[in-house]
Amino acid sequence: MKKNLLAGLLASLLASAAVAIEPFTVRDIRVEGIQRVEAGTVFSYLPVKVGETMTDEKAAQAIKALFATGFFKDVRIEMDGGVVIVVVEERPAIAQIDFVGLKEFDKDQLIKGLKEVGVAVARTFDRATLEKAEQELKRQYLTRGRYAVTITTTVTPLERNRVAINFTIDEGEPASIRQINIVGANAIREKDLLAVMQQKTGGWISWYTKDNQYSRQKLSADLETLRSYYLDRGYLEFSVESTQVSITPDKKEIYITISINEGERYLVSSVKLAGDLTLPEEEFRKLVKIRAGEVFSRERLNESTKAITDKLGHQGYAFANVNAAPELDKEKRQVAFTIFVDPGKRTYVRRVNITGNSKTRDEVIRQEMRQMEGAWYDADRVAKSRERIDRTGYFNEVNVETPPVPGSIDQVDVNVNVAEKSTGNISIGAGYSTAEKVILSGSISQSNIFGSGKHLGLQINTGKLNRTLGINYTNPYFTVDGISQGFDAYYRTLNPTSLGYAFQSTSWGGGIRFGFPLDEKDMLNVGLAIDQTTIDITPITIATPIQYIQ
Repeated sequence: MKKNLLAGLLASLLASAAVAIEPFTVRDIRVEGIQRVEAGTVFSYLPVKVGETMTDEKAAQAIKALFATGFFKDVRIEMDGGVVIVVVEERPAIAQIDFVGLKEFDKDQLIKGLKEVGVAVARTFDRATLEKAEQELKRQYLTRGRYAVTITTTVTPLERNRVAINFTIDEGEPASIRQINIVGANAIREKDLLAVMQQKTGGWISWYTKDNQYSRQKLSADLETLRSYYLDRGYLEFSVESTQVSITPDKKEIYITISINEGERYLVSSVKLAGDLTLPEEEFRKLVKIRAGEVFSRERLNESTKAITDKLGHQGYAFANVNAAPELDKEKRQVAFTIFVDPGKRTYVRRVNITGNSKTRDEVIRQEMRQMEGAWYDADRVAKSRERIDRTGYFNEVNVETPPVPGSIDQVDVNVNVAEKSTGNISIGAGYSTAEKVILSGSISQSNIFGSGKHLGLQINTGKLNRTLGINYTNPYFTVDGISQGFDAYYRTLNPTSLGYAFQSTSWGGGIRFGFPLDEKDMLNVGLAIDQTTIDITPITIATPIQYIQ
């Protein structure tokens, strides 16, 4: 007969409440009450195995460990002779999650957010986790300025120990910005500062632009805009002291107060270059956009460091580090900059790896590459390579990455990943007229035939009056230098006698053409074509056209 030794909640595991048992050797272990959880999972959390000694301490450890998994809402350990029986009651699983009244967000976006806090289909249902999910949903709405949102959660039990969760949402109206105050703006008018911000108090088209709807993300962006605005005008020590957002009791209007410290306006006293320049200093001086005597501008300073970094990148220094260090003279309100240049080691390209091209041949992509294997890395050539591959029209997306080679400090790989798209086109048409009866027409073209990068097109028209057969072909890389070659051929008959015209004509012709690249984007096209047209007259043809034909 079973004896109930330890049962109930984790709190019952305290020594004062536990029933002391004599240690015994475990002959067998059974698990009861499981539905979805595997028995092996339960066994893996038990601190005792068959043949080992069971004690009060091990029983307490077992219950604690099983509760900690989150799979069970009740755990009991019973004993029958030398058999340990683990009786569990599983928490229900979440079978579905539904939303009612959802308009502001995409459902998949919220499902993803709930999953991050532990609420998702097929996961174990937990009331505490559900409360976190509700708070996460409210937080998402608050970031959109919807302070009046209310969320009602309904949990419906289903068969097989499952539940359905329904979130009924009353989104309410978004709170609108009633007033924005900028405290501390002296050198620059508050009106000018408000004009550069995304969020505004609204106007007659705010119903469409929604620029008067409060958003925490937009406010953060506006604060950064203000900082950039001041830094680009010489206020090197500008700072945002505080931001206060208050809402009216009816949760419909927002008041924003931004407190700033403008600081002093600084002029640039000097700009120096230091470090390993690798190139003549004048080469870098030409790239510096900020000059002594000018008002400091962070934008122009950033443009200068970026231009120097790009210049080094074109010379093979893929990991160049360029930083500007300021030296402030607060008495004179001047700032001197030293631009430190650390080019690092010149970097070479080990391999060009191409992936994603299930149809297009590697050579078609490689012939567009301007960055070669074994050559030093050139950021400009890498960018041109990506642009040329994208311009072929064979791919929806072209991504280029340049990761460093593991274990090497002067080598990178160029990884080109493409997403192919359909490059063929088929057009079929049919019509009917009293003069021509049934008319069939069609065309087929393939810009990347068999993945070779070559173009082939065919056109056909079977009308009684006008019949046409045409073909065109282009090889964009007829030579390794990028000279293209193509040809066109056609055969056409015109028979308008059924319309009262007294002649028929037959035309055939063709041509050959070549394209010579002038630079990366421009090409000179030349060609030669021939056309032969024969006109046949009928007995009713009047004299003048006959004389013209002869």
